[in-house]
Amino acid sequence: MAQAPAPAVRTPDRPVRWTRPATWPREVLALAAYWVAGRVLMVGLIRSGRTEPAIEVHRLYHGWYRVLRTGTFPVDDVTWQYPPGAALPMLAPGLLPFLSYLQAFVLLALLADAAVQAALLAAGRGPGRSVRGAWAWALALPLLLGLPYGRYDLLATALAVGALLLLPARPRLGGALAGIGAMVKVWPALAVLGTPRGRTTRQAWTAAALSALALLLVLAACFDHALGFLHAQGGRGVEIESLGGSVLQVARQFGWSGRVEQHYGSFEFLGRYVHRISQLSLLLSAAAFAWLLLWRVRARRWTAATPYDAALTAVLLFTVTSRVISPQYLVWLIGLAAVCLTVESTTQWPVALLLLPVVGVTTVDYPLFFDAMQAGGWWPTGVILLRNGLLLTAALWSAARLWRATASPGPAPTPRATDADADAQDDPRGDPDPVPTA
Repeated sequence: MAQAPAPAVRTPDRPVRWTRPATWPREVLALAAYWVAGRVLMVGLIRSGRTEPAIEVHRLYHGWYRVLRTGTFPVDDVTWQYPPGAALPMLAPGLLPFLSYLQAFVLLALLADAAVQAALLAAGRGPGRSVRGAWAWALALPLLLGLPYGRYDLLATALAVGALLLLPARPRLGGALAGIGAMVKVWPALAVLGTPRGRTTRQAWTAAALSALALLLVLAACFDHALGFLHAQGGRGVEIESLGGSVLQVARQFGWSGRVEQHYGSFEFLGRYVHRISQLSLLLSAAAFAWLLLWRVRARRWTAATPYDAALTAVLLFTVTSRVISPQYLVWLIGLAAVCLTVESTTQWPVALLLLPVVGVTTVDYPLFFDAMQAGGWWPTGVILLRNGLLLTAALWSAARLWRATASPGPAPTPRATDADADAQDDPRGDPDPVPTA
């Protein structure tokens, strides 16, 4: 008599040890391989020191570093338009004296990039989570070429990503990181906008305010003119890559007599109607702020993704209404979109996909068409119109999806049964032989 085959014994999964790449899952290995390849390309693009991002680090950032070491902010430099916490990433390369300032800055940016990648990967593992966020960060950042490693926006983005990912479990620590980020670049304060009402919001918002105030007081005690950046911000005009700048680019093709000059650290339009466009941008930013407050009051439904979705929506709205939309602003949006994609229930996945072509067109705009854009012409005008049109679409779509998921009226409740029906359902002596209907 033949014996039944023995049941197959399932080989237990090998435990993952992050210190041993041989135990990593295949998807993690593929992600790590792509990340390394992409970052080698980015470092190679900036390593020569001849690209514009490298020149800005070497000249502008290094110049600020030398001034900050004397105990004062660059008060006489109109290009210093950043909150006091920006002194920290400017001074940080000095901690690596065995490297040049550019080499140390790029190394610190690379470490911040790696920290974001690891945090997104860890956040994407578990029930209801996804590694799509980690892939989005790994894939999208190299589309900006070497730019992310030549601006300190990557360091501010790392603080915002860390704040968002820490908020659910450790709201105080997440809020503290958001407050520090706000002192570095302002916009990371929006990371706490979407926290659920109640204890989490109180803890996160209080920690954010206290950490920002503490860092401001420390910097004000250590440096002179800590608030000098406010004067430079007030003098900003309409930058050629902004939404308002797109309107003036088109007007220039139809005979408008405005000109482009380097003004307050960026290329801005000067001429008739520019001041009105600048005022309109400020009004639109105020309107965006009012809408976000209304959303906060009206929101009734929260999910694990809501704080992440709200942060992306808020930063998108303030980006498109800004008088300046520099290419490095896309680093912020890539990071926030990646955080959203770590949660399966996010409402922002189509917005995150739309941001990929926005990043690609931004690279076409800068550096490929940037010189031509200063001179004018239909080709560069078409590129910036496409970029800003996609960016505006992403902002409005993001806001609509956030509102619909959290603040719009929910589905109508099921009509309650009448008292007679309820009594019949509760009565065990109900008709034992109901008459079937046709």
